[in-house]
Amino acid sequence: MISTSLKQEISQLEANFCFAFSEPTRILILYALSETPRNVSDLTKELGTNQPTISRHLKVLRDRGLVITSRQGTTVTYQISDNRLIEALDILRSIMRDQLTHQASLVNELG
Repeated sequence: MISTSLKQEISQLEANFCFAFSEPTRILILYALSETPRNVSDLTKELGTNQPTISRHLKVLRDRGLVITSRQGTTVTYQISDNRLIEALDILRSIMRDQLTHQASLVNELG
């Protein structure tokens, strides 16, 4: 049986991991990196935001192990660490779609 303190520690680790998904820009970065590895400049252009913002979000993703880096000279390239992350995000989108469909059907019943 798992102790209460171990359950709490695991839950804290999960919450820390999920924090990476709490910002829309980080989700967009993950989807972009799932297509092909990119550097900060590429992501800045693609997402239409500035370099400090992209770098800050990449640090959060890197600190949680969701992206990995490779360096060639002065260029750091980022890639998603595990494609299951995109599968998980896609599952969440599917759940949200089902919830929205259900809510829309409730509204239609009122009308």
